[in-house]
Amino acid sequence: MNAQLAPRRLCGIQPLGLQFCVFQDWNLTWYTPHPDLTQCFQHTVLVWLPCLYLWLGAPFYLVYRRFRDHGRISVSALCGAKTVSQKGNDKTASSAGTVCTHRSAPGKTDAGVPHVGKGTNSVLAVCIVHVERMKGCRSSAFLFLFWALAFVCSLVPLRGHVQAIAEQVDAPRFLAFFTCFSLQLAQLVLSCFADQRPATLRPNPCPVEDASFLSKILFWWFSGLVTQGFRSPLKAEDLWSLREEDTSEKIIQGKLFRMLPVKHLARCVPRQDKCESPPRALSYRITEQTQLLLKLRQEQGSGLLLLRTLAKTFGPCFLTGTLCLIVQDAFMFSIPQVLSLLLGFVRDEDAPLWKGHLFAVTLFLLSCLQSLFNHQYMYTCFTVGMRVKTAIMGLIYRKTLIINSAARRACTVGEIVNLVSADTQKLMDFVVYFNAVWLAPIEIGLCLFFLWQRLGPSALAGIATVILIFPLNGLIAKMRSKLQVQMKYMDGRIKLMNEILNGIKILKFYAWEKAFQEKVLAYREEELKALKKSQILYSISIASFNSSTFLIAFAMFGVYVLTDEKNVLDAQKVFVSMALINILKTPLSQLPFAMSSTMQAIVSLRRLGKFLQQDELRPDCVVREPYSPGECAVTMSHPPGDRVNVEVPHGSVVAVVGHVGSGKSSLLSAMLGETEKRSGHVTVKGSVAYVPQQAWIQNTTLRENIVFGQERRESWYHRVLEACALLPDLDVLPGGDATEIGEKGLNLSGGQKQRVSLARAVYRTADVYLLDDPLSAVDPHVGQHIFHKVIGPKGILRDKTRVLVTHALSFLPQVDLILVMVDGEITETGSYAELLGRQGAFADFVKTFAACNNYTIILWVEWYVSVPQVLFATVLSITRPSLSKLLFPYFTQRPPQVKLDMYVEYFRTIGPALIVPIIFLYAFQQAASLGYNYWLRLWADDPVVNGTQTDADAKLAVFCALGFAQGRGPVVSGSAIFGTTVAISLGGIMASRHLHLDLLNNVLRSPMQFFERTPSGNLLNCFSKEVDAIDCMIPEGFKMMLGYVFKMLEVATIVLMASPLAGFVILPLTLFYTFIQSFYVATSCQLRRLESVSRSPIYTHFNETVQGASVIRAFRVQPRFILQANSRVDHNQTAYFPRFVATRWLAVNLEFLGNVLVLAAAIFSVTGRATLSPGIVGLAVSHSLQVTGILSWIVRAWTDVENNIVSVERVKEYSETPKEAAWTTENRPLPSAWPQTGTIEFQEYGLQYRKGLDWALKEITLSVQEREKVGIVGRTGAGKSSLALGIFRILEAAKGKISIDGIDIAEVGLQDLRSRVTIIPQDPVLFSGSLRMSLDPFDSYSDEEVWRALELAHLKSFVSGLPDKLQHECSEGGENLSLGQRQLVCLARALLRKTKVLVLDEATAAVDLETDNLIQSTIRTQFEECTVLTIAHRLNTIMDYTRVIVMDRGYITEMDSPGNLITKRGHFYRMCVEAGLV
Repeated sequence: MNAQLAPRRLCGIQPLGLQFCVFQDWNLTWYTPHPDLTQCFQHTVLVWLPCLYLWLGAPFYLVYRRFRDHGRISVSALCGAKTVSQKGNDKTASSAGTVCTHRSAPGKTDAGVPHVGKGTNSVLAVCIVHVERMKGCRSSAFLFLFWALAFVCSLVPLRGHVQAIAEQVDAPRFLAFFTCFSLQLAQLVLSCFADQRPATLRPNPCPVEDASFLSKILFWWFSGLVTQGFRSPLKAEDLWSLREEDTSEKIIQGKLFRMLPVKHLARCVPRQDKCESPPRALSYRITEQTQLLLKLRQEQGSGLLLLRTLAKTFGPCFLTGTLCLIVQDAFMFSIPQVLSLLLGFVRDEDAPLWKGHLFAVTLFLLSCLQSLFNHQYMYTCFTVGMRVKTAIMGLIYRKTLIINSAARRACTVGEIVNLVSADTQKLMDFVVYFNAVWLAPIEIGLCLFFLWQRLGPSALAGIATVILIFPLNGLIAKMRSKLQVQMKYMDGRIKLMNEILNGIKILKFYAWEKAFQEKVLAYREEELKALKKSQILYSISIASFNSSTFLIAFAMFGVYVLTDEKNVLDAQKVFVSMALINILKTPLSQLPFAMSSTMQAIVSLRRLGKFLQQDELRPDCVVREPYSPGECAVTMSHPPGDRVNVEVPHGSVVAVVGHVGSGKSSLLSAMLGETEKRSGHVTVKGSVAYVPQQAWIQNTTLRENIVFGQERRESWYHRVLEACALLPDLDVLPGGDATEIGEKGLNLSGGQKQRVSLARAVYRTADVYLLDDPLSAVDPHVGQHIFHKVIGPKGILRDKTRVLVTHALSFLPQVDLILVMVDGEITETGSYAELLGRQGAFADFVKTFAACNNYTIILWVEWYVSVPQVLFATVLSITRPSLSKLLFPYFTQRPPQVKLDMYVEYFRTIGPALIVPIIFLYAFQQAASLGYNYWLRLWADDPVVNGTQTDADAKLAVFCALGFAQGRGPVVSGSAIFGTTVAISLGGIMASRHLHLDLLNNVLRSPMQFFERTPSGNLLNCFSKEVDAIDCMIPEGFKMMLGYVFKMLEVATIVLMASPLAGFVILPLTLFYTFIQSFYVATSCQLRRLESVSRSPIYTHFNETVQGASVIRAFRVQPRFILQANSRVDHNQTAYFPRFVATRWLAVNLEFLGNVLVLAAAIFSVTGRATLSPGIVGLAVSHSLQVTGILSWIVRAWTDVENNIVSVERVKEYSETPKEAAWTTENRPLPSAWPQTGTIEFQEYGLQYRKGLDWALKEITLSVQEREKVGIVGRTGAGKSSLALGIFRILEAAKGKISIDGIDIAEVGLQDLRSRVTIIPQDPVLFSGSLRMSLDPFDSYSDEEVWRALELAHLKSFVSGLPDKLQHECSEGGENLSLGQRQLVCLARALLRKTKVLVLDEATAAVDLETDNLIQSTIRTQFEECTVLTIAHRLNTIMDYTRVIVMDRGYITEMDSPGNLITKRGHFYRMCVEAGLV
């Protein structure tokens, strides 16, 4: 074009004589050393394209903004700058249009139209800016894209203007253009920043909400946390608050429950209403918000229904990510086409150089865009996965609050923990891989289509190869799905571990650790067998999929060159085809993951569906109505002929008595609606408070346990403490009522727990009180105090209705009504005098017991679950922050990175015999890959002679040999790929077996103080989540990391072979890579630890809720507990969210470095085309294109390994905790009959619970002779239980020694000692499994001996009546037996072992009076030859003992026969007076 006409063309002025505008001229644009676009194109397409985008998209965008209101933003400097620059752009565009119009050719009136269009764009943009400000949009993706498009479209005119600067031009016109361009650039820059946020009350909001669009897509907003984590270890306070849309409240209440109508779940949805709202209003709320679980229970495919509901809830967000994935695929398939153009440029020596640079830059831009869209997809998937996790946890928690007792026995705590840990993780993986299920086949089809374009019908050979490979992997996936029985064994193992942790004291007392360790290891072996088979099948799947890339190339190239000798393989055909095959490798490698995760997700959905289908408590079991004066408080009516009809007048005291298993607790459960109603009606008028038979204590302060979420009323609170005899306890608690109570009340005695449980109910001020034997675990004088001050006619509950289950006959004369129960029926009712007057069964029972036992007061022993309250001042601190330091001692002040020792430890467990072959196989595999790729380069550069290439058959044979040498044969069991994957899998299983065994050994050998300090949720999390990570995640991470690291070395080698100058790029990129990675690793590991620590309280809260579900429902505080569960889940997600964002931040940065390597390889190829062959260029560029994918997988693998190796660290930490003494002593074997006589001698024995604390026992010197019966009494904290702990070496002596039969027990192995001494504790603990297993886990006794023990324990008739007799299946904790029956089972254990030394801690605590009399007789006769130590509060049981020891503050204050002590009128005499025995 003529340079003189350029200025005229810029304004649309055409030379005279031209009648038409030329829209496109290829001679001007493409076939020229100096390319340009025609003026017509510049003045139409480049101007109107941004206009069309803005004007067509604006209506849709404004409608979208109308429904996305985030609050109004006040006018800021940024908003003002945008408005001013846009108005300036409008004015400048109008001026430029006027100038162009005046200078246009005669009759040419539309020359200024483009500038008018730009002006109108600015006006509309200003309007959109202010609409966004009104709707709270701080950064506009819509306007950012508009200004970016406008800026790009202005670059070509800018080039023309710059070229024309040297010529004579009209200054106003050029000034107007450059001003418009500068303002457009300013608008683009301003769009890169976000406006100020509207006022918010949330602390530390997530920076993504304040980030600009550019910052969001590049994840720059995360850089602050990465830097902070690199400089110093992160703490929980450093983490951001969750976005509102990610919170449990928004997900569970706002989204999930709008999907389906509900009925039952609503009772559990938190509201701010008072919990004591009228029952009808609460019932309405219950039926308002919980219909999902009912529908899940009604439909057969509950798992499918759950999936459909989740899809409806989170589908729109997931589809946004899917759209990003589709766009990413479009860029991915564009890259081989540009590569083809680049190779064509290298082959064409006459092609202008600018084309090569254009192709190189295009490759770079396409690679960058592909990375950005790919990571936006991953970010969206992980966000959806996080929300799915929140939803599933919320559903499971709500379900645990409404399942009935039968379902509760079927679903143990361990299984529920597995649902919220392993199964939710499977669903999160499913979200990430689901798209590959349908998109991978499409990608495979597109690859084969483009291959057809390159190789013609030969591509059908590749299609045939794919078709042959698919059935094999489908079969493997099906076989792996059948191996999901691994989950069943894992469930069994976690369930058993939960029971072990809950009953660890019983295991230690009975020396049963080995038996239960073997049971756990049996589950573990079956789990690992299934895992091994699954991993081998998976290795076959991976090997076959990796083989597919070579097989496809070999099949297609082979068919192509063999069908026609004129078919030649040049660089374009070979390396474009290889680039397409490398793309094909992605869907082929993702497909097994997708199929596997889909199969596992289906299994998990079924498991979740099964749990959500469990039967629920029926709301109609009990009619709850407001109380009206003059009505009965509780009414139970039944059809005529049945004998469960009760009417309880308001304000009365009703006592329920009966034998063990007669149905006393079941009667209260029926009043609560906890049992299934078959017929009849139950009506309760007014609010209810419930005290369970086994006290339920929360892991919170004593005050919060009593107040239980209600408003603190100081005067009433003090009255309750005084009435429940808790004021003296506050004096010895280190923090008073602010003392933190450990999990399950571990730092309270049994009596204290029961009094706290009672105080909780009393503080409630309910209308009806259901008290299930609350006086069972308190001292006699305390029991009298509580009855008179709380329950009795003059107690603070005197105006309330009280239903009391009791065995204490002394209180019965003071009650209004007595219900006598036999075999689930009420046989007698009436007052105490009436029942005695009838001379019925009740009267005979009372007279018999009174004659035998002087029954004046019958109360139970106080057994210490952990340590006496007088001495645990430092076990738990006063405030919650200091408690955290104690309960989680292993997760504070950690270094920012995982120690190298952890990797060394992991590899040491695998062993060098396996590691060396793995490294060799990987190196051999990659060397063979490099060899066959380089052979392809030589083949592609082979000259074509007469239209053919020589020795094509030989070249194909060499290519085949190198491919098979790499281990990519179709069925080569010893191939490198299969060998490496199998070796790593087997090595991982070896390491996992060893680490799990170490963990189990270390936990079982830990002393009781360890379990008192460490919540069971921490340990359960370690045995489930951490072990699962060691099983699967770490080996998978190493497989990926090693494979792709060696692949990266191959790519770097090839690029350096093509252009040694690339080393100047590779070296700084490597250093930058290491620099970024170091920042990331420090932060990522800290986030992993914080997430892991915050996960344990979720499991603890689940466990706590399951144990106390009946109390929670009785008090109707489900909303508060759901809010607490939501808070714990949200706290966990605050660490999980930045964790996966960190991976995206790293991947975007590192893949940009990989794209720079692509650009370098392409540029060096363009500049050096004179010396480089097309083959080496194709080899280098096609391999450099894989760098982004390789870096992405290295990032992911390294992240997985680095994060999951923390699991090894946590497992190994338990080996550093203090351990008990040796279980056995090999050097000093004990006599087989030891102890033969049972003499016990204490010599100046002293005991401390921890160094620095007061002495629990002080200078105890005592000798207990053979067959002697010694009773030990004293008030709370006197040191009674400490004696028992010392005998069993639960606590080691701090001074002196204990000898049994003359042998110092400190020199005896713990297992030897505990297996030859027996204790019967107050808390009866049973384990799931057969009844026989709970009696004799080692199978040491015959069935006849077991039946004899049951007979002596008065259980024979009960067990004989069971369908399975001794094989009767006990549920977790023995919950399908009554408390009294469980106590009798513990007695049967002692009768079965019948050791020479027996310690009884009120063995008849939970049985009725008649059975108590029989048991006492049994103990006297069956243990006549034994030395018996009885820790007693029920003094009548020890009145015939040889001696009684009275203890006070760790000293023995009195010791003599009961008669002599009464004569001395000391402490024991006063205790007998209080008990009414004197």
